[in-house]
Amino acid sequence: MNEPVSARFVHKTFNFESHDGTLPLTVSIPEVLDLQYGMYVWPCAVVLAQYVWTAKEKLQKKTVLELGAGVSLPGVVAAKCGAQVILSDSAELPLCQNNCKRSCEVNDVASVPVVGLTWGQVSPELLSLPPVDVVLGSDVFYEPEDFEDVLVTISFLLKRSPYAQFWTTYQERSTDWSIEALLHKWNLKCIDVPLETFHANRNQLAGSALPGDHTIQMMIVTATTKT
Repeated sequence: MNEPVSARFVHKTFNFESHDGTLPLTVSIPEVLDLQYGMYVWPCAVVLAQYVWTAKEKLQKKTVLELGAGVSLPGVVAAKCGAQVILSDSAELPLCQNNCKRSCEVNDVASVPVVGLTWGQVSPELLSLPPVDVVLGSDVFYEPEDFEDVLVTISFLLKRSPYAQFWTTYQERSTDWSIEALLHKWNLKCIDVPLETFHANRNQLAGSALPGDHTIQMMIVTATTKT
C-alpha cells in the first residue's frame, strides 16, 4: 500500500456490548502512530459506531456511505451489521484511503469499496455513487473552513436520495461554531440524539476511554421537505 517506512501500527480493539440479547461485536482497528490525525480513532468515531451498533437491525442490506472515514470504525461496524458499505476519504489523502482498506481487511470485510471523495466537489467519484440510505461522518465538523464543503456534499447526496439520513457526531470545541445557518442555506435540518438513548453517555465506551466525552454530540441531518 506504499506506506512510509517509518509508519508504526498498533491494533486497538473495541467491544460493543449487546443490550437486546444478541451477541456482542468485537472490532479491531489498526492505528498509525504519527501526527496525521486521520490515522487513529477519535472519540467521536467510537460514539458514532455505538449508535450504528444499536441501529444494526435497521441497517441490514441498506447502503451506507462513510465520509472522511480515516480508520473507518463506524463504517466497519456497519459492514459487520450487514449493511452494504462504501468508505470514503479525501481524494488528496491516499494514505487515509489505505487505512480504510486495512481496517476492512483486519475485520474480514475486505470487499468493502473505498473511494476518494473531496468535500464540496462534485467529482466523477461522487456522481458514480449509488443512492444511499445512510451517510456516516464522525468529527467531520472539525475545521470551521470545511463546514460548508461537508454540507454541500451532504446536500448533494440527500437530494439524490430524499429519504436518506446523515448520522454524525462532533465534539464541541468552541461555542462560536455553528452550522445552523449553513443547514438552512443548503435545505437541510437536524435533530439532536441524546447519548443516553444509545448507551453512549459514559467515560468508557466499547472498552475505550473517551476523554472529554461530555462535549460529544450526535445529530441526524435530513433534507428539508419542500411544501
